[in-house]
Amino acid sequence: MTAEELLSRYAAGERDFGYADLRDADLSGADLTWANLTGADLAGANLTEANLTEACLSRANLSDAILTGANLTCANLTNANLRGAEIAGCTFSFYHLERLYAQGVNHTGCHFV
Repeated sequence: MTAEELLSRYAAGERDFGYADLRDADLSGADLTWANLTGADLAGANLTEANLTEACLSRANLSDAILTGANLTCANLTNANLRGAEIAGCTFSFYHLERLYAQGVNHTGCHFV
């Protein structure tokens, strides 16, 4: 799936993108509030300033993704892989951070609510 296809389907009201292959996708600035991205492969994706509030990223592969300034408030990151991801300046809640794989993550300036 391309970033353009995901954004078009999201704009049409679809929210279920579980297990989508979005490696290296440019989703910077995208509003993906309430999106179901369970198990999605977002390795290397650009999610700078994306709004992922209440998104389900359980078991998602976000390794080496760029999430600088992204809003992950109440996002479900259970069993997500954030190894090597850039998350500086992100907003998180402690909710749904169980078993998060985050080795080598730059979390400078992150805000936990």
